[in-house]
Amino acid sequence: MEPTLPHKLLLFALVGFLAITASTARIHSANFDAYYSDHCGHVVPQQPSIASESASSYAKFLQFHGGFFSVNGRRAESGQDLRRTVSFTPMMMYKTKSEDVINLQGTLVFADPNVNAIFENPKNRRLREFHVRGPRIPVRRGTVKFRLNGYWSQSSGKLCMVGSSVFSSNRSFDAVFKLNYPLKLIINSSFVSGVLESLGGGDGAGGVDHFGTVSVLALSSKSADYQYSLIEKEGGNGSFGKFDDGGGDNLFSEKLEPGMCSALKRNSAFDLEYGSVCDGGYCNPLGTDVGFLPKAMRFTTIRCSDQGKMQLLMKFQNVTNVYYGYYAFDPSTTLIGEGEWNSKANRWCAVACRILNFSVSLTDAFAGDCSIKLCWRFPATFSVINRYPIVGQMRSNRTVKDFGYFDKIKFWGYNDALAGVKYEYGVMGSVRKPCEIKTGKHKGKRYPNSYSSDMKFDLSIKNKKGQIALGYSSPLFVGDKRFNSPFHLYDDRYVPKVIPTENAVQLDSSDSPLQNISYTIRFTPPVIFELGGENLSSKAVDIFAEGTYNRETGLLCMMGCRYVAQSGAEVYRNGSMDCDIQINIQFHPLTGKAMEKIKGTIESTRVRSDPLYFDTLELASSTIYVEQANESIWRMDLEIVMVLVSNTLACVLVGLQLFHVKKQPEVLPFISITMLAVLTLGHMIPLLLNFEALVTNHNRQSVFLGSGGWLEVNEVIVRVVTMVAFLLELYLLHMTWSARHGHDSPKGLWVSEKKVIFVSLPMYISGVLTAWFVHQWRNSHRSPFLRQGRLGYMLPASQLARYQQVSFWGDLKSYAGLILDGFLFPQLLFNLFFDHSVEALSRSYYIGTTVVRLVPHAYDLYRAHSSTWNLDMSYIYANHRMDFYSTAWDIIIPFGGLVFAVFIYLQQRFGGRCILPKRFRATPVYEKVPTVGTIEL
Repeated sequence: MEPTLPHKLLLFALVGFLAITASTARIHSANFDAYYSDHCGHVVPQQPSIASESASSYAKFLQFHGGFFSVNGRRAESGQDLRRTVSFTPMMMYKTKSEDVINLQGTLVFADPNVNAIFENPKNRRLREFHVRGPRIPVRRGTVKFRLNGYWSQSSGKLCMVGSSVFSSNRSFDAVFKLNYPLKLIINSSFVSGVLESLGGGDGAGGVDHFGTVSVLALSSKSADYQYSLIEKEGGNGSFGKFDDGGGDNLFSEKLEPGMCSALKRNSAFDLEYGSVCDGGYCNPLGTDVGFLPKAMRFTTIRCSDQGKMQLLMKFQNVTNVYYGYYAFDPSTTLIGEGEWNSKANRWCAVACRILNFSVSLTDAFAGDCSIKLCWRFPATFSVINRYPIVGQMRSNRTVKDFGYFDKIKFWGYNDALAGVKYEYGVMGSVRKPCEIKTGKHKGKRYPNSYSSDMKFDLSIKNKKGQIALGYSSPLFVGDKRFNSPFHLYDDRYVPKVIPTENAVQLDSSDSPLQNISYTIRFTPPVIFELGGENLSSKAVDIFAEGTYNRETGLLCMMGCRYVAQSGAEVYRNGSMDCDIQINIQFHPLTGKAMEKIKGTIESTRVRSDPLYFDTLELASSTIYVEQANESIWRMDLEIVMVLVSNTLACVLVGLQLFHVKKQPEVLPFISITMLAVLTLGHMIPLLLNFEALVTNHNRQSVFLGSGGWLEVNEVIVRVVTMVAFLLELYLLHMTWSARHGHDSPKGLWVSEKKVIFVSLPMYISGVLTAWFVHQWRNSHRSPFLRQGRLGYMLPASQLARYQQVSFWGDLKSYAGLILDGFLFPQLLFNLFFDHSVEALSRSYYIGTTVVRLVPHAYDLYRAHSSTWNLDMSYIYANHRMDFYSTAWDIIIPFGGLVFAVFIYLQQRFGGRCILPKRFRATPVYEKVPTVGTIEL
């Protein structure tokens, strides 16, 4: 029997799949021995494996993550591509007949945003290739994963593996992977290095599956048996005596909770401060050939002991704000060193080395030029001038004439203060300007407690020219308590006992509404932002301030300091500070209404002629309070229930109408088909717009609430119930349509239905045109207000544009909601034209559906006058995007809906035209006049 077309297609697909599988995995268990013997037999001889004896204890030593690689000598520019990494993970490991050899399988993953170009064969770049499209295998973009099998020798430290990889759906690579692990762990031999060589799949070096040689360099993960030879060679901390900078008391090791190593990991990102403008060099700790002067540094601890000894990497970056993010290992921008805790000076000191010879070959890279020394400490006291939890400096041990010399570099971190740190208020000795307090204005209002998380907020800064900068503001100390201390931040009723510091002004008693407080304010301006005539060029501005907060008026008054850069210097600081900055911030009440903002000013108290003077900056924030967020979450939970109840009621009401027409089938033809079509479309359109609603509404809710799972479940339930209501309405429409075409259907029904369409359709169309004209008028007149008004400098440009230019489609959806609110209008017209008194609609149906449609307007009216946070991004029930909602509409629409329901009741009892005046009720009747015959004379 000849195979049919479906069988032919299935056979062809099966053959194609097998062909592609064979082409993308040339090295497999059947031919592994031959490949390994040819390419790895001379490195680590193959040994019979013992499957019953696992060797997984070696996995931690053999694995590495965040390594560096280059392909055929091509590599990213130094410090520019921070996402190029290579990782190796052993999967299954078994002992062999030889105690020295371990059999293992593993995965080697290369990650790079431009991985296509890296593994591209230059010789075939311009050739057109044809490949049979294979099955869609989920492969993460920007990665190449090799599955390898091979052997590792413990005595020689050599690893050799062979395997294959699927680079994309139509390309594959076969390769041999060779690594050298260090036998003795010291600073100079801390690296794992090797190569991945292409086998070319048998098509030679010019084939499309040939990628050349990939060099790999990573750090050894072995934690035991490391010898701190470099720091011991320095003879302890005696050689770091010149690092004593007189910075004051430091925290003892016992205060570094939960331990010295953890404290270092928590405070591992630093900004750099150079002593002078580096026009002539002598500044870069990396050397002179990296192409940039680092702005920031990050510590990565390789290994750390409880005794205070550690090995670490120092990664330098050309960008600030390196505090949250992963940065790969790049030998050109990284120093490797050893450190030790000095219990006498309570500080950490380390010796660092540059990584040399990597530009020639990664396999020959080693740690050398160990002439860099650095020390860092954890200050025990904070003030408005010294606000860093960790400070330090690094120096070169060479002379000015030596290659690799650089001037002293200071560094500091911006993380939270550690436990045991005290704060000193009033160290500047300046007299605080009193804040103006108008008690009558704040009478009866509640403001955030100084210990609550409401004191931390995002902000926007606007200068005199209208330029906007975004940032954040957070308390550092409240009284002498750290802001991140373990008391519960979300309960304003809980106030911990405050123990004032010795230097604190005595304002912290329970009888006084004033509270000492210190703040960190940071904002990052755009390129064109000017501050006192200085173009900040996107440099982050840090203002450290201290003052008092009045919890009865919500007024925060502080004096602040900021670093001022030297003229012409972009990434340097010389320690100069401007401490003549007055900051006034007014918090809005906890019971504030929608879109109320925290407002304030940052102004210079210097005379206008002073070079450091700057015009007043306006500060604003729309951050909501915890109490408002809790209320909004509670309201959204309530609205979820209301949506489910209303949709369920819609199904029940349609079911009651179906029960009504089943008992009285003769009333079916008297139901307006136009009305049923409107209701059916009203349930169908939300189903069709499921994806649009999910993207535009659900994501915004999840971003704020973090409760996307519950909302997602709710969406599924709501749409299931809406689907049921749609099917019931559609069934009722089908029954009415069929009844109209029946032989027993009264004549004139279709004529009346056409009249309903002729009257209602022009009204609906005129409503659409009106909505369009209103939309055009609103966007042309209201946008300038939004740009300069209360939202203009509080929203990002993308959100502002979206807020200003509300789409016509959104207005059209609101108009569609208005049509649904007046769903009885077509039935009213139909009764009027046909003039009957048949009870076509059950009372429970039209009265209940009217109530379901009008309750959202009553709820919106209540919500607008009771809720403290009414951003429409949180609307679930009575959504402003799906109907007209305002104080006027919330009164007009329910009134009109109730009037329609009353008219339907009167029509079905007294006749369709009973609602008209008496002179319009009767239908003109023409009587036949008999013909007058001819009179014969």
